Amino acid sequence: MQKIQYFTVIFFLKLSKILPASFVFAVFDFFSMILFFILKSRRELSIKNLTLAYPEKNKKEIHSLAKKSFKSVAITAAEVMLLINDKKKIEDFIINKDKFLKTLTDITKKNKKGIVFITAHFSNWEILPHFLAMNGYPMTAIGRAGDNLLIEKNLTKPFREKHGNQNIYKNEAMRKMIKTLKEAGNVGLLIDQKAGKTNSVLTTFFGMECRTTTSVANIKLKYDPLVIPIFLKRATYGKYGILFYGAADYKADDKNSEEEKIQALTQYYNDIIERAVREAPEQWFWMHGRWKI
Repeated sequence: MQKIQYFTVIFFLKLSKILPASFVFAVFDFFSMILFFILKSRRELSIKNLTLAYPEKNKKEIHSLAKKSFKSVAITAAEVMLLINDKKKIEDFIINKDKFLKTLTDITKKNKKGIVFITAHFSNWEILPHFLAMNGYPMTAIGRAGDNLLIEKNLTKPFREKHGNQNIYKNEAMRKMIKTLKEAGNVGLLIDQKAGKTNSVLTTFFGMECRTTTSVANIKLKYDPLVIPIFLKRATYGKYGILFYGAADYKADDKNSEEEKIQALTQYYNDIIERAVREAPEQWFWMHGRWKI
């Protein structure tokens, strides 16, 4: 099965290399709607999650948002294909890059404790680490290894490390993150998906309980790096604006115990992610069990 999946991806890669970019987007958009109707459990989970997150919306609005969420993932996949084939350039995606980079430079120029960039499975989350690495902020990016080892080894990992980032898996994450930050380096984390019962706390997201990893909060308390939430918001096909609310300076000094501080910090980061998702809910990855505890 892994070989079939791998060669299917290779086939689409080859196809996207010879087809016009507009046609690639159209093909992926078409398949996203097929998958929306075929993948019943994912469709129903998306609709359920959106209904709980937006109780003020009617069924038609929720259904439309769920479809757009599938389309958003398809756009991301198409863009990754085009990037792998060098048919698109990272720098062409960002419409507010000069303003953002100036602000980021001003915030980070005196930093000697490293940076933790946090983001979410929102819009095209794959572009951000590439863009940052190409503009002086290469990072140790933490992620889960893909289920298909052939795709992971031959496609995903080389793609993610193409511009100088280091792709690290969760089983070695903490040690590598600490080493990187002690060297005043940069770390990248996606912290918006369901966490296991270890190294997590109960928080709220869109007003509902969920488990969130405490890794960023723990690192903040022990090593005090800059924590910078950053997101891409899709404006149109192939164009994005960076959502940046400034450094997350909160240190939970108003809390007494370490446990309370970790809880407060983790909730604080969750709230920032929710703020970004609310700006364009159709661009978030609603088809996973975020609130399964």
